[in-house]
Amino acid sequence: MRIVINAIGSICALAMWGGAPTQAQEAATSPDIAIHGQATFVLQGTPAFASPYVGPNSLAPDQVKETIDVTLYAGVRPWRGGEFWINPEIDQGFGLSDTLGVARFPSAEAYKVGKSTPYVRLQRLFFRQTIGLGGSREAVDGAANQFAGSRDANRLVLTVGKFGIGDVFDTNAYAHDPRRDFLNWSVVDAGTFDYAADAWGYSTGIAAEWYQGPWTVRAGLFNLSKVPNGETLETRFGQYQLDGEVERRYLIGGRPGAVRLTVFRNRGRFGRFANALALAAANGGLSDTALVRSRMTRMGVSVGAEQAITDTLGLFLRGGAADGAIEPYDFTDIDRTAQIGFSLKGNGWKRRDDTIGAAFVVNGISRVHERYLDAGGIGVLVGDGRLPHPGAEFIGEAYYKLAVAKGLELSLDYQLIANPGYNRDRGPANVFALRVHGDL
Repeated sequence: MRIVINAIGSICALAMWGGAPTQAQEAATSPDIAIHGQATFVLQGTPAFASPYVGPNSLAPDQVKETIDVTLYAGVRPWRGGEFWINPEIDQGFGLSDTLGVARFPSAEAYKVGKSTPYVRLQRLFFRQTIGLGGSREAVDGAANQFAGSRDANRLVLTVGKFGIGDVFDTNAYAHDPRRDFLNWSVVDAGTFDYAADAWGYSTGIAAEWYQGPWTVRAGLFNLSKVPNGETLETRFGQYQLDGEVERRYLIGGRPGAVRLTVFRNRGRFGRFANALALAAANGGLSDTALVRSRMTRMGVSVGAEQAITDTLGLFLRGGAADGAIEPYDFTDIDRTAQIGFSLKGNGWKRRDDTIGAAFVVNGISRVHERYLDAGGIGVLVGDGRLPHPGAEFIGEAYYKLAVAKGLELSLDYQLIANPGYNRDRGPANVFALRVHGDL
């Protein structure tokens, strides 16, 4: 807790140093500069569970890990509709088993790169231009990477630079922010959405969004990492991802809902599981897709939906599938996924700023993917050295978020993970977490 308090204090100091205007100053100065910040601390652990054997990418029982990140969101609006944003971040800590062992990893606050000492990373640096196309005017609240004001309901939005693909695609009002709602990777995003990213979850590229009435169409081009699950991104789209999304918003009983269809196409050096198995059989070694990579295409599709049922209750779901014959590249080892969940505000027990949420997810892989793992292959996150009894990964996650004070939240999170790494010989694992989040 002391670490979290210090981190939140650091954000306040950064904002003051950056010249964040007071309420009195705002009345006398142009609102062309915005400063926000956040700090999130997650303590996560799992007690003993069945683990008769382990491999290089196995989840270990009896462990507790922590992560912390402190982010500054600084923006400049040089002209109408134009925005420059920069997000330097301080990170520290490790995910369970160094963020390995479960395809639907239990903390999206844990990066694939862990360090015991704090380090600074530039996570986002991008320009956004919004072009009004008419329609009604919408009020916009000031937030991280968002200026306060208003905008046309019909508009074109162009974003270029370094940012997260999840900033634009596969969004969800109830399950998309591991700092404030669900923690599990495949609840925050569709597990099959193998989005382009470095080991911290960010990429460089360009995205376009066209809002027209109840419809939005999105498209994007992004750099993949130089090698699967790598720390370094391509710079000239030598290996790239194309993303497309169609969103339809609507009202049911006067309450908002939305459906999104998202597709991706990765083009780069990938390995086919069957080729890796054939080479291992011929040479007598372990299966390794790195030995059989060649230029090819991997594609996937997912659908997501959200619906407000009451003023306080919202439901959501996602489902998706990706090419299970080819190795995933930058996200995680999931070839098919389905999830359903809800989010409930605390008005009913006189805690309107509190939230309780629960979700259930099932993830699977193709038969050839199972054979690859059974032959000793390892994936982005999973690989127990063998897989004689494969099964789908099942997860249930529930959290309660307590609003302690303005800008400060405390959450308790529980996840039950059955068949971690698609292995019925291991688990189930009970994962408990404490999360403290502060923002301004």
